[in-house]
Amino acid sequence: MAFSLTFPATAWGLEGFGPWSLVAVRSVLAAVIAGVALLALRVPLPARRHWPGLAVVGAGVVLGFPLLTTLALETSTTAHAAVVVGLLPLTTALCSALRVGTRPSRTFWTAALAGAAAVLAFTVQQSGGALTTADLYLFAALLVCAAGYTEGGRLARVMPGWQVIGWALVLCLPLTVPVAALALAHEPVRLTAHSVTGLLWVAAGSQFAGLVVWYRGMAAIGIPKASQLQLAQPLLTLVWSVLLLGEHLTVAAPLTAAAVLVCIAVTQRSRG
Repeated sequence: MAFSLTFPATAWGLEGFGPWSLVAVRSVLAAVIAGVALLALRVPLPARRHWPGLAVVGAGVVLGFPLLTTLALETSTTAHAAVVVGLLPLTTALCSALRVGTRPSRTFWTAALAGAAAVLAFTVQQSGGALTTADLYLFAALLVCAAGYTEGGRLARVMPGWQVIGWALVLCLPLTVPVAALALAHEPVRLTAHSVTGLLWVAAGSQFAGLVVWYRGMAAIGIPKASQLQLAQPLLTLVWSVLLLGEHLTVAAPLTAAAVLVCIAVTQRSRG
């Protein structure tokens, strides 16, 4: 639910901020929230062996995915972007198999691949048979985010999920603060109800709160099965894109989203 609002909120944020400003400021604001929580609860620094993993989380979910998807949304609709990102569960499951050594069943992989095939067919059909620059941004975002999810899910087994994303956000501050200052100085800013609301949501909801419960869930049921639950995100985002942005959906969008929901049910019932 938290992640399904990310793209509509980003579209609202782009009404008043440039892409670099929006991404950098959202990361700084989320880091402030996380830093206050870490200080208030006197959480000790993570062990040195965990910092490389936290750096991967920061590069993937704090910097890479937000920036690449924001650049894509400058020319792509939120509905289209949401369905393309329906591939994220499969890429995350693959990363988990390679990095953590998880071994889901054949039924799981069959359902995951079926969902991915539906998303790819939708992408090509919507793009007129050729991939657009926005699609390339989105596919790159899938790869970096899958790596961040996998590392975060692995770390959430040894530390609370909120600390995983919290320390990753704080770790990125030396980069996000100067980028935010530079971007705000060079990109026009227009404060409106939509732009401010969008910024606050992607900072507090998507960048922090959503990832807190996400990593906790991954630690509880395992990275592969948790990743497949995110196949529901496109369908939810399609609803928000209509209600909040007034976008017009083609018949293919909800049909594709419904198809991947069926795949979710199969992956959750499969045995590892």
